[in-house]
Amino acid sequence: MSLDAVLNRIDTDLSNSIDRLMEFLRIPSISTDPAYKKQVDQAADWLVSDLQSIGITCEKRTTPGHPMVVGHVGEGNEGPHVLFYGHYDVQPVDPLELWTRDPFDPALEETENGQVIRGRGSSDDKGQLMTFVEACRAWKAVNGTLPCRITFFFEGEEESGSPSLVPFLEANKEELKADLALVCDTSMVSRGVPSIASQLRGMLKDEFTIIGPRIDLHSGHYGGPGLNPLREMSKIVASFYDDETGRIAVEGFYDGVHEVPAEQLRQWENCGFDEAEYLNSVGYSQPHGEKEYSTLEQQWARPTLEVNGLWGGYNGAGSKTVIPSEAHCKITCRLVGDMDPDALRDKIRKHVEARLSPDAKVVWDNDLEGSPASVMNLDRPEFEAARGALSDEWKREAVFTGMGGSIPVVGYFASVLGLDSMLVGYANDDDAIHSPNEKYDVKSFHKGIRSWARILEALTK
Repeated sequence: MSLDAVLNRIDTDLSNSIDRLMEFLRIPSISTDPAYKKQVDQAADWLVSDLQSIGITCEKRTTPGHPMVVGHVGEGNEGPHVLFYGHYDVQPVDPLELWTRDPFDPALEETENGQVIRGRGSSDDKGQLMTFVEACRAWKAVNGTLPCRITFFFEGEEESGSPSLVPFLEANKEELKADLALVCDTSMVSRGVPSIASQLRGMLKDEFTIIGPRIDLHSGHYGGPGLNPLREMSKIVASFYDDETGRIAVEGFYDGVHEVPAEQLRQWENCGFDEAEYLNSVGYSQPHGEKEYSTLEQQWARPTLEVNGLWGGYNGAGSKTVIPSEAHCKITCRLVGDMDPDALRDKIRKHVEARLSPDAKVVWDNDLEGSPASVMNLDRPEFEAARGALSDEWKREAVFTGMGGSIPVVGYFASVLGLDSMLVGYANDDDAIHSPNEKYDVKSFHKGIRSWARILEALTK
């Protein structure tokens, strides 16, 4: 099998690859909004049709929620069997008025960093998903086959919490068995620096309401003696943090957190990360977390407790002189090391309840789940093979990095399928995923396709 011929095919077919991605991006597959259920189904159908067009046995599988797409190719091939995972659903587009164009009318645009594909899902995760599909298309076109056995597994609920994922994995364990999972839903540590994520932070979500009086009160009649839930909430949120150190002040919060080994820290320091650019690009002049840790350590190896939403009282035009009866708060925590999501939830709730004033009570949302952190098995030879392939393509040494985000499917692959995962992605920090004006660099798309072609060959050696 000729890798050079495959790479040449990728180069000459790039415009067609972009056209296919544009067609895929035009489907508004927003999984969180029931109004888009038909469009999510349409995106799954599009994937099935596209995979079938290159000779992959593929079908749409129903679930209680949005469908899964499962495909197989290369049965009987020597070498490893890999499972490639991606998700075809996308985030909502609000606030729509901040987009420079219709989010589902993608287009090529020129920027100071080169040409980009602008549109919702271009980076997260349709563009990334298609880098692998296009690499397989080129391999099939040149050689008539693929270098190894591949199972394709595409989800339509990643952006809505993956409620159908674990039951589907459990019901299809035998079919989804493989030697290694490949996941393309991550970013590069810095523009042009190929990266393999070696660890992921876990996630814990919670939401609570503080209730004071039975009804909203006149602030002239009860202002002073009356307990104000918004003041109570402000006091409690402030108590989460130690302003002098930047640490989380919840007792036991750091149980299970480990320091990063010195050798790993040295690798991170030399990985090409530009702290000033990372901070300045979003309007920060300095880091604001734990003062004794670097920005990269905070992002990849330290836990967080973030307030995601805080509301209550009157928010309409003008003013309304009330003491509100309720105040609301949404929080998320990023977990590292051996932090236990359930134990941490109990600690946070205990912290809140211990600080409530008389006549205030708290009500918790009990339907939210958590997932632990994940650490990749870098002792597997496939990781060095992939690093070499990436280094050859990008003409600079690929690096093993941490990752600030959470990809729960990695933990589920391990716990349900007994499957290690390798995470390789080509997104950039300025891709505006989950935000208005999402984009994906054409260079990332092109070299991502070429990278997967190289990795597939490297895994067979």
